[in-house]
Amino acid sequence: MKGTARRTALATATAAVAALLGGCAGGSGASGPGNGELADGKTFTMAYASDPGNLDPAQTVMSIAVGINRYLYDPLIRLDDKGEPQAGLAQKWQASTKSATFTLRPGITCSDGEPLTASEVAANINYIGDPKNKSPLAGVQIQPGTTAKADDNRRTVTVTSGVPDAFLLRDAGSVPIACGKGLKDRHVLAHGGKRSGTGMFTLTEAVPGDHYTLTRRENYTWGPGDPGARGLPDKVRIEVIPNETTAADLLLSGKLNAAAISGPEQKRLSAKKLFHADIRAPLGMLWFNQAGSRPGSDKAVRRALVQALGLSDVGKVITGGTGSPSRGLITIAPAPCPGDPVTGNLPAHDLRAAKATLDRAGWTTDSGGTRTKDGKKLALRLVYGTQNGPTMAAGAELIQKQWRSLGAEVTLKPLDSPGVNQTLFGSGNWDVSMGPVSVAVPSQLTPFVSGPTPPKGVNFSDVRNQRYQDLVRRASAKAGTAGCPQWQQAEEALVKDLDVVPYYNSLTPVFGESARFTLSQDAIVPSSIRMYTS
Repeated sequence: MKGTARRTALATATAAVAALLGGCAGGSGASGPGNGELADGKTFTMAYASDPGNLDPAQTVMSIAVGINRYLYDPLIRLDDKGEPQAGLAQKWQASTKSATFTLRPGITCSDGEPLTASEVAANINYIGDPKNKSPLAGVQIQPGTTAKADDNRRTVTVTSGVPDAFLLRDAGSVPIACGKGLKDRHVLAHGGKRSGTGMFTLTEAVPGDHYTLTRRENYTWGPGDPGARGLPDKVRIEVIPNETTAADLLLSGKLNAAAISGPEQKRLSAKKLFHADIRAPLGMLWFNQAGSRPGSDKAVRRALVQALGLSDVGKVITGGTGSPSRGLITIAPAPCPGDPVTGNLPAHDLRAAKATLDRAGWTTDSGGTRTKDGKKLALRLVYGTQNGPTMAAGAELIQKQWRSLGAEVTLKPLDSPGVNQTLFGSGNWDVSMGPVSVAVPSQLTPFVSGPTPPKGVNFSDVRNQRYQDLVRRASAKAGTAGCPQWQQAEEALVKDLDVVPYYNSLTPVFGESARFTLSQDAIVPSSIRMYTS
């Protein structure tokens, strides 16, 4: 995709990162027993841990809002479990690194009953591509300066990317498409886009902080699978339930049909042999602030700090023993470039070697056991997100203990999601971040590890890895998966230089009771839901 693509405004960038840092994303697997006979006319009730906030699909990347919007808005294309494009709103397409053309299916209507036009589809792309709108999708999914032109008679939309984009088909094709009144009044979309959607459901009731009710459209015929299949729910009700124990109790009592459970309640629900589909997401990831004279600007310091850590032990703590070692930086399934740029490229846990690394770099130990160099202490401010649960605090404390054994002074700074956002992209007052970044394709990582730093860009760690940049330029010239060898080598360059340290993924089951479903790109596929009698 683009090796030089950058977001030019902090306001554009930080909203995306608020979701990406510690957000839920990943592939899915499913297991569990059957649930009786298929049942029509049911309501599918699911718990979310917090309110989704702004539901405008072009102004949010928060995982909960994205999950709800999957019911309300369809994309131009869908991806199968191998990452191959399948028909969505578009029935055919063609794409290069610079442009893509989509031909819409005939007969698609907006939820207000009016036909969906190519001009409306183009308006969605143009809104995101215009920097003045500060969409969080700009620079990650749609490049700034990207434009779209429509031919309503031919039902075609031609997208011209602002910069070369190796994954233009996947990126532009995955944009949630709104229509109708919401395109003229974004406040309508912010509140659920009543009568402004292209998806299987429409929002019919919203009580922020409590619940959202969605009703299935009778005239919806263009989605994946069979829109008239038995067992599809007539309604979907989203309940805001922050407490996982409460959600687990409601699942077991039959008052909920689905809930993602990341904590110890997993064991109780698994023991009951409930159906579940699993989300794999990056959770264990370290970033070092390399700006100015920060300790992380010294590669030897980064190496020593990683050598001093039992990364597997930390990973088990932060995932409650349910995760697995990282195998790459792209975790949202289906990943376009399979491979493992991590294994063998991180230094092994060896405290003695870590101390020797600092010795060679000129870091001496004072009378109190603290490492110093040129009169400056090896002092680290470690930030982590509280939104990821209490296990992150325990993991941070383990890291603190291990780094203190190396002679570092470590201050822990727990922050909520907005606090992490403001620190990494605002004040810059941090040395190490435990916040993971989750992306769907390799090119989406590029602005976070190269180019301008905040406030002009999102390279929050001030990474300057020339080999990575050279490989990205080569990969960006090739469309789709043709550049995968170079993308993999580029990730390896980041890991070897410890510009980012991915070490553990979490596994979060989405449990189902009297319902089954599949997950794709971190959310339930609405058309896959099947309700059962028991």
